[in-house]
Amino acid sequence: MSNDTQPIHPLRQRMIEDMTLRGLSPASQKTYVRAVRACCAHMNVRPGDLTADHARSFLLSLQSQGLGVGTINAHATALRFFLRFTLGRSGDVERVPVLREQRRLPVVLTREEVARIIAVAPGLKYRTALSVTYGAGLRASETANLKVSDIDNQSMTLRIEQGKGRKDRKAKLSPHLIDVLRRWWQVARPQVWLFPSRSGVMCPISTRQLSRQFSSAVEAAGIDRPGKITLHTLRHSFATHLLEAGVDIRVIQVMLGHAKLETTSIYTHVSPKLLQDVASPFDSLPAIDPAD
Repeated sequence: MSNDTQPIHPLRQRMIEDMTLRGLSPASQKTYVRAVRACCAHMNVRPGDLTADHARSFLLSLQSQGLGVGTINAHATALRFFLRFTLGRSGDVERVPVLREQRRLPVVLTREEVARIIAVAPGLKYRTALSVTYGAGLRASETANLKVSDIDNQSMTLRIEQGKGRKDRKAKLSPHLIDVLRRWWQVARPQVWLFPSRSGVMCPISTRQLSRQFSSAVEAAGIDRPGKITLHTLRHSFATHLLEAGVDIRVIQVMLGHAKLETTSIYTHVSPKLLQDVASPFDSLPAIDPAD
């Protein structure tokens, strides 16, 4: 009997161990390994012989291809990790720069647009999944990995296991959202995963599947505006709508699971309603007539 299992390269194994020891998620580990492999293939060099010069040349080639700053930085971060921790070449790391990324304001939907998108989503499963994504301010991966056991009807909370930064947190569930989830459970009777994959009940829905259906719903709802609308836009909209409703930004920080308040503060820049509701101190001056 032939064995299809290929032995893992010792250097790759060491890199995986380095990443595991430093708490990188499985998804991040795959991304890092792919980045190192792509660099070595492009430069035609063995991983153990990789240098800062190789990494710099590779990153320049990515820039020349017109790839985004985020993509280039993801490769740079992986290569810096490999050089520093796996190859022990800390002195080379500073020669592999991370580009300064221009921070763009996120696209935010109105409440009416969110309602239209959810209403035209294909089927109860996706209407429920999008409702939870917006209603609890979840990331795509957090929605996809929800389990039935994560719902706590008594405390009206949703347990988010190993969110971004590998931290657990609890999200608040509104009475209406509880009803939506209850209706889905009564119809589908999911056993383990709240939103099982189409390929089988033992696997959760993929973020790609969820994002694809969201994009279809956006198109069906006839929403067309400047900027890219993605599934993450629901989370941006959730945060902005809370801010407009007067919820303290530090509370929103906890609800979103942000480690830094600075990350949450971007929503103060995207809400036109907040600006409209601010009264100018000029209006509170004693009555004067500048024409006099």
